[in-house]
Amino acid sequence: MQTSILTEPEVAPSGLSRYTPPSRQLLKWIGNKQKFAREITSYFPSDIRRYIEPFLGSGAVLATVAPQSGLGSDTFKPLVEIWQMLSSNPEGLIEWYAERRALLSSMTKEDAYLKVRASYNAKPNGADFLFLTRTCYGGVVRFRKADGFMSTPCGAHTPIPTTSFAKRAHEWATRMKYSTFEHLDYREAFDLARRGDFIYCDPPYSHSQTILYGAQAFKLQELFEAIDKAKSKGVRVALSIDGTKKSGDIHCAIDAPDELFERELYIDGGRSMLKRFQMEGSTLEAEVVSDRLLLTY
Repeated sequence: MQTSILTEPEVAPSGLSRYTPPSRQLLKWIGNKQKFAREITSYFPSDIRRYIEPFLGSGAVLATVAPQSGLGSDTFKPLVEIWQMLSSNPEGLIEWYAERRALLSSMTKEDAYLKVRASYNAKPNGADFLFLTRTCYGGVVRFRKADGFMSTPCGAHTPIPTTSFAKRAHEWATRMKYSTFEHLDYREAFDLARRGDFIYCDPPYSHSQTILYGAQAFKLQELFEAIDKAKSKGVRVALSIDGTKKSGDIHCAIDAPDELFERELYIDGGRSMLKRFQMEGSTLEAEVVSDRLLLTY
């Protein structure tokens, strides 16, 4: 792989990065790129025909780009239901949250969380999942591999008031108004891309996210094949993937095909919330990580 390590992002004439992230997260989500979206997107092309994000997750990068033509997709249907509701009916999304947040007036936060989690596990759905993402420990969306049971415990924090969530929903709906959302495998989303389109990929990380939704079945080499095919069609691709762990001491190797990526850089990811969850809340002074950003252009 021919790479160059970049130290400075591309900037707009004003001296600022081209894109600005939303003021606050919509979903509380492990691996959320909200803090790093400005830096990541500063390396994106300026002449994007259609923006495609096939591992949508928290949607932070898509919301930062706020494309004039966008597609966000994910294999996790309850998550896609949240984005589809935000797009079609923001007030309905706010009502989803308000109905479940109101449980806190008649029971403890832990009991409310367990009630909603039981409802979700009985029949997975976006409405319950929305409240769970805002209330579970650190946004760690963890499922038992055997049966898909969401097992993440309740977080220590109090979920934000409905009025605060409503403000976020309105801001995000404005940013997403020219995007559509589909329940798709990433390969299906890749097949929709055409020359001049741009794809940003933020898949599960093999060195750090094996307990999270979808990670157990994900194969990085298959994604490389899809990226190679897209590149041959004139589609540019950016990939966020494992970089370093433990303050840069451990370099997370990935076996990317030669010549697939033209450039490589590292984004400082701070301390790992997932690792903190796995270590039962310990402080992680030695667990600073970085992400690798690989570009086909």
